[in-house]
Amino acid sequence: MNKFRIITMYFALVVLTIALLFCSSGVSRRLDAAVEKHHLRFTGEIKNAPVLVTFTTVALGSFRGIVADLLWLRAEALKEKQNYFEMVQLARWITDLQPTFSGATAYLAWNMAYNISVTCSSHAERWRWVNEGIRLIRDLALEYNPEDPILYKDLAWIFQHKLGNVLDDANLYYKNRLAIQMMNITGSAEPSWKDLASAPANEKEFMKKYPADGEVWGVLNKCGFKDFDALYDDFRSRTPAALSASLKGRVGEKLLKEMELFLRAELLRRQLKLDPAVIVEINERYGVLDWRVPESQAIYWATMGLKRTPGNKDVNLGRLITQSLYESFRGGRLLMVNDKDFNNIVVAPNIALVDAVYNTYGEVHQIYDGGAEYSTFRSARINFIKEAIGILYNYGKFSKAKEYYDLLIKEEPHRKREDLEAFVTAQWAEDVRDAGVKKASEVISGLIFKSIFYLIYNDNDAALANERMARYIYAKYSADIGSMERMKLPSYNQIKRVVVEQCMKTFPPQMVLILKAKIAAEQNEKQIDNMLKKIPGVPGAKERK
Repeated sequence: MNKFRIITMYFALVVLTIALLFCSSGVSRRLDAAVEKHHLRFTGEIKNAPVLVTFTTVALGSFRGIVADLLWLRAEALKEKQNYFEMVQLARWITDLQPTFSGATAYLAWNMAYNISVTCSSHAERWRWVNEGIRLIRDLALEYNPEDPILYKDLAWIFQHKLGNVLDDANLYYKNRLAIQMMNITGSAEPSWKDLASAPANEKEFMKKYPADGEVWGVLNKCGFKDFDALYDDFRSRTPAALSASLKGRVGEKLLKEMELFLRAELLRRQLKLDPAVIVEINERYGVLDWRVPESQAIYWATMGLKRTPGNKDVNLGRLITQSLYESFRGGRLLMVNDKDFNNIVVAPNIALVDAVYNTYGEVHQIYDGGAEYSTFRSARINFIKEAIGILYNYGKFSKAKEYYDLLIKEEPHRKREDLEAFVTAQWAEDVRDAGVKKASEVISGLIFKSIFYLIYNDNDAALANERMARYIYAKYSADIGSMERMKLPSYNQIKRVVVEQCMKTFPPQMVLILKAKIAAEQNEKQIDNMLKKIPGVPGAKERK
């Protein structure tokens, strides 16, 4: 082969290579455009990934799937042997090797939160495994798959079902830990979410507002904070999180407040991945939620799923929002947590959410079932209306209860209905139907116990509602079942006295003092009423205001 032919061949190969590269580049651009347009996910590109993940995806290529399979086999073998501790690291490695395989991550997280947790006898150990499942989805998988509705559904489900429900023996422990965790971060049971949302959105914005070479950082440096990480780490190291006492008197009160708000918002974003701005948006849409209860965080993640899911529609996420709103209405207002005894917690209905729940059921009914007469969403809405009537009536919201009773009649025009009071009375009767003496005693004592709690926290409507229900159930049981000697209950006053005495023994000292003051005030009121009744011409206690 002469020199000219060799040069010609090399030139032709170079031209062909350039042409092929140009064609492949065009195909790649069209594929990238299609992926972006249709929100497709693929394993060739991973955003927001740490160096280790990027390295494994490039260096191992398709072979990382084989490694992941081997780790899966190892994880299953460990599960069979009930050797769970190594599984946490294996789950993270599997997620790193196959970061966009969301089904695997969801399974691993579910396995930790449900299967593994229930094998632990200690509530603290159970909480650890549930938390590991949450973190695997929330802190890792969603970083790689921000548009995957499966992950949002599974994360919201863990909050709504595992933490919010009562099926797990450790459910009260979970609820306490979550509530305390939130209060340690926000610094309050009822933080100002709008103030937190108005703080700088991240570290970059904070440093832009307070430059490293500015006056503020000059003071911070003198107090021992060399950079932002030092300030943040010092803030989060305290329980609850707080600024260093060394800053007081060195910077103005306004600046201290601004710094604290930002650090709390940043801690919330980093530790729980909750954005205060989204929380404000959800509160404005549904009503102010208590963000210490699991149902609120279930609503958050289901909402984020709808925001990031192509088309902003997913029936499972819509169902999770309605279910969690329903549960928030029934018991989404936290009255008491106990950082010493995690097996005690008191919640009350969040009555302000009633219209939001009803309207949300109507919205999802239209979106997912087209307003069809036979629909699971419509059936759930009717069941909600029935329960809402009883709760509203019990809490003294009689006009609102009547409004929802009218809605029920409109929803079921073929059903013959009695008046509102008869409907509520029938609901109460169901609570004691077929109840044994032990069950009746537990229900009545529980209602009295709740009434005392509400009284201590100055929720007089709730206290009166539970007292009224307790007395009704007692009277109903005594008339229907308790007339038999072996089924007879002690007198109502005896039951109440036992409950009060138990509260005196178990409540913290400050709560005991409040309870004693309430009891003394009630006794004084009764004495005055009795005295007035004995004076001729003076109206009785029933007429006094």
